[in-house]
Parts: sequence; C-alpha cells; structure tokens
Amino acid sequence: MSKQTLSFQAEVAQLLHLVTHSLYSNQEIFLRELISNASDACDKLRFEALNNNALYEDAPNLEVRVSFDKDAKTLTIQDNGIGMSAQEAIDHLGTIAKSGTKDFMGKLTGDQKADAQLIGQFGVGFYSGFIVADKITVESRRAGLKADEGVRWVSGGAGDFEVETINRPARGTSVILHLRDDASEYLNAWKLKQVIGKYSDHISLPILMEKEEWKESEKEGEPGGMVKTGEWETVNKASALWTRPKKDITEEQYQEFYKAISHDHENPLTWAHNRVEGNTEYTQLLYIPAKAPFDLWNRDKKAGVKLYVKRVFIMDDAEALMPSYLRFVKGVIDSSDLPLNVSRELLQESRDVRSIREGSTKRVLSMLEDLAKHDKHDAPAEGADGVTDVVSEEDKAKEGKYTAFYAEFGAVLKEGLGEDFANRERLAKLLRFASTTSDAVSVGFADYKARMKEGQEAIYYITADTLAAAKNSPQLEVFKKKGIEVLLMTDRVDEWALNYLHDFDGTPLQSVAKGAVDLGKLQDEAEKKAAEEAAEAFKPVLAKLKEALKDKAEDVRVTTRLVDSPACLVVQDDGMSTQLARMLKQAGQKAPETKPVLEVNAEHPLVKKLDGSVHFHDLAHILFDQALLAEGGLPEDPAAYVKRVNALLA
Repeated sequence: MSKQTLSFQAEVAQLLHLVTHSLYSNQEIFLRELISNASDACDKLRFEALNNNALYEDAPNLEVRVSFDKDAKTLTIQDNGIGMSAQEAIDHLGTIAKSGTKDFMGKLTGDQKADAQLIGQFGVGFYSGFIVADKITVESRRAGLKADEGVRWVSGGAGDFEVETINRPARGTSVILHLRDDASEYLNAWKLKQVIGKYSDHISLPILMEKEEWKESEKEGEPGGMVKTGEWETVNKASALWTRPKKDITEEQYQEFYKAISHDHENPLTWAHNRVEGNTEYTQLLYIPAKAPFDLWNRDKKAGVKLYVKRVFIMDDAEALMPSYLRFVKGVIDSSDLPLNVSRELLQESRDVRSIREGSTKRVLSMLEDLAKHDKHDAPAEGADGVTDVVSEEDKAKEGKYTAFYAEFGAVLKEGLGEDFANRERLAKLLRFASTTSDAVSVGFADYKARMKEGQEAIYYITADTLAAAKNSPQLEVFKKKGIEVLLMTDRVDEWALNYLHDFDGTPLQSVAKGAVDLGKLQDEAEKKAAEEAAEAFKPVLAKLKEALKDKAEDVRVTTRLVDSPACLVVQDDGMSTQLARMLKQAGQKAPETKPVLEVNAEHPLVKKLDGSVHFHDLAHILFDQALLAEGGLPEDPAAYVKRVNALLA
C-alpha cells in the first residue's frame, strides 16, 4: 500500500478535540492506557498461539518496552504482541463504536481529572496519547504476516491520518509519541518509572526500560549527565498481582489493580482475594464496585470476570463464572484445572466451571453479608466489667458501605431470587426496603420481623411505581390505623422477584393488594362483627355495583382495609397484580386479561350516596376509575371519566 490520507470518523474527530483541549490536568494517565493496550496485545497473541504456536515466530518471551529520545522529543511504547495489519490499523485507529463515543460524551462532568479517567472505560484509551503529543506514529505488523506487510499510521490528531505499508521485521506494535514542549517531563527515566509503578505495577508482563548511569562530562567545567547503558531492566513487579501472597500486597496496589481491570476511577467498596483448593483449584480476586456502570441494565452487554488458566489470559467477561445477578462484580479468576483452549461453549458444560461459579457466588455473598453486618454500629456498649467495647478501625471503615452498595445494585441483587434457588435464603437476608416507618431503603426482613406486633402472622408489603404512590395507597389505611408496618417496594423488579419468595424464616409474605384483608388476631371481635353487619346491609347496593361494573371488575365487595378512601382495587391471591400487568404491557409483552376486585368502604359518604342515587351508574364508574388512578393506573376511557365527573359537578 502506498501512502494514503484518510479521514477520521466524525466521532473520533470530536473525541480528539476533547482530548487535546480539555483532558490535560491528569496527563500521566496516557501512559497507563498505552501500556494496558500493549499488555492486551500480548495477551491476545498468547491466546491465539494456543492453536498456532508459529505466531510466536522467533520471540516467545512477551514484553513491553518503554524508551525515550530527548533529542527527537519522542516517547515509545513497544510490545511484541499480536500486532495489526494495515486494514486493522485503519479500522482500529480511525473509527470507534458510535455508541461508545456518545456514551463517553454524555458522561463528561467538566471535572478534568474525573473525565480523564473515563477514557479507558469507553475503549478509547489509545487517543489519550494526544494529551501529551502533537503527533503519534504507530508502526505495527500482525503476527504471522511477512516482514514487508507492516504498516505505519501517522496523525497529528486533527481531522485525518496517513497510512502506508512498511517493512517491519519484528511483530507487534510501536506507539511513538512526538511530545509537546509542555510534556517534556516524560523524557525522564525517573518520572516514567514513577508513573509505571503507580499505574502498571500489576501488569504480569515485564515492562522494560533501558538502564542509565551517571557519566562525567569529558569537557572540563561542563556538568555530567545520565547516559543509557544499552542494558534493559524490568521496572515493574512483572508478576500477576493475584498470584502474590496477600501479605505482600498493599491496599493501594489492590485498588490500582481494580481501576486497571475495570476502567473505574473510584476505589472499590471491598474485595476478596483467595486461593481455593480441593477438587477444583483456582485463585479468585473479586471486587465490588462503589458505583454502578453506565451499562448495568444493557442486556446485550457482556459482563463477567476475567478468566485466566495457569496465568494465561483466556477471555474477558467470562459470564459462565458468575451469575447474571452479580454482573457488577469485577475481578480475576485463575484456574489450575481448565484446559488452555477452553471456549465459551465448553465453559457452559464444564463441571469445574460450575464449581468455580458456585464458590465465587458464595464468596461475593459473604462479602456483602460482611458489609451488611457492619453497616451501622450503635454506640459502643459498656460491659458488666465497666469496660466499653472497642470498635476496630477495620469495622469502622465498613460502616455505611452496604447502604451505598444497595443504592447502586440492590435492584440487580433481587434478580437472584428467581435465578439462584440455592442461595435464595441468603439473598433474602440481604434485601432492603423502605417501609411505613422509614422512607430510607434500610429495612430488612429480619428487622421487620423483630418488631412485628404480637399476634401478627404475616410480613405485609405493597408494590408501586414510586415511593409516594406506595405511601399514599388507600390499601394501607387500616394498617396505618392499627400501627402495622408495611414494606414499600418500588423497584420494577420487585413484582417479579416476590413471585419466588413466599416466606421469610417461616413467616409468609402477604401483599396488601392481594386477596381479602385478614388481620387475624390483630382484629378484635367487635370489629369483625361490625364489618359483617355492614356487608349484610350493603348487599343490595353491591349487587347493583356488580351489574354496573361487570365489564371492569371481577367482583365487588365491602372492605375492612379502607378508612378514609371510598374504594380500592385488589386482585385475587393467585392473580397478577395490576402494576405487573401494566409493566408487561409497557414492555410490549402480553399480560393475561384479568379483572381486579373493587372493594368499597361502606362507611364513606360517597359510597353511602350510591343507595337510591339517580346517578348510580356514573358514580359506580367514577369509583372504579378513581381507585385505578390511586394506584398509578389510568382509566380505560379517560374522556368518559372526565365527562362523568363534569356532569356531576355541574
């Protein structure tokens, strides 16, 4: 290919403008990104070479080299990984996924340091080189191609780039940064080693730099300086972090490793690093993030931990190693038993993989249980001996972390009730909700049970679209009157998840919007008798209501659950709630055609007016539609509802 000039994809040009004009406050992240890319290229070669050992050519030892030339003002990051063909250079360096750029732009906050950290998260790390360079030259040859099939790619970071075929004997890629004057500090070995140590110490490949030594000037009166010796030395630990003993790894190193594999700029909430031995041997280093990723709810996005086999990188996002409801977990699993040529299909069938998945799931749940246990501490208690209990610094550091976790990932965790039967009881203990006694999403089932009223036989809950709708639901009126706590569930997943959880620790869960209200021992005999008498006296009106609403309501009955409202809608015990039916229809899915039950408050003035009213038919339909509105629904015919109300008002 002779030299040709091509234009960047429009989104790349937009991104480059941003990089070169805005993200300069945290310059050093460019080196982290380029070394990370070089390491990935070596991992890809190692993986492809499993089936074609010839790809190693005459250089089986994979490495990354960092060098600089003060006179030319260039910094070079070179790897002997998989490399690129000419077409791959055009495709990979001239275009990026449109959605990735759009999401990247949408996440920018104006905080330069935070914005700079987003670069790697959106797969655009290469372009961070333009933070310090006014021109970048990339020379590469894909493993397996001939020496004369190398490629040179050059761009000044404006609207276009040049690409041509070159002769390149060595496979792999060299990224040559032509540094701007204000980035000359990166032409210094000490500075480069400091940045590599900070961001890239965990890279399992050796990162090499040329040794320097002090040399006196041969001219009298002139200062000496550092000169290169021609020998190369490893400047990182060059061993996978998860293979090192825990006692040799600092908290900062764990945190930096997390940031490198997750492209998250915040520290994780917690992590677990363990060597598991037994029938299946593997090492796990698992992290729980502090913030949900932007694509947490994107069902097409692959999620999962990184899989290594005997320290050889196999794949990102090994979904088979972690259940879907824990898709937010980041980390590494390194197996000693899986074959090196393991495929995604084989992962689904392997007994060893099932064992790893079960063990890793339990480890994550243990981390969450530990956070939940330390989520809030009462004041240190004074023992019988007069000595106040001491809360350790480690325990203090965990306070509030579970609340933070649940705010980000609680809705995802609930998916586990339907996906993970084996751990359902453990998951139930980790769930938190608002309630009629607390707007904060902090009430667990165990907390609720501990303060149940004497004689209460069920855990009561209600589902709604919003907290306000739940708190103000007419169905709560009798519970509020009697001081019975009700859990308020407002996540869209709640309706689905509760289908798989019928009781907690032997106590049944009861929706206040399903079935007839039965407060059992909490309702005294006088109340029961009064309700029965009211229902008997109201029978003629009920019969007329059933006839008027036969197309809308399955049944009409007198209720004991209402205090201030005239009516409410409920469904039968085994029926689908109206909220779930609405959600299915909004998602374009079919919902069974079921009719709700209308319950009326025989003591309400509006209901009393029904008897003998000339507007009986209109009042009946208004009662039904208002009950529908109160629970967040809409009348089937809004215009007819408005017309009826206006007629009565007039």
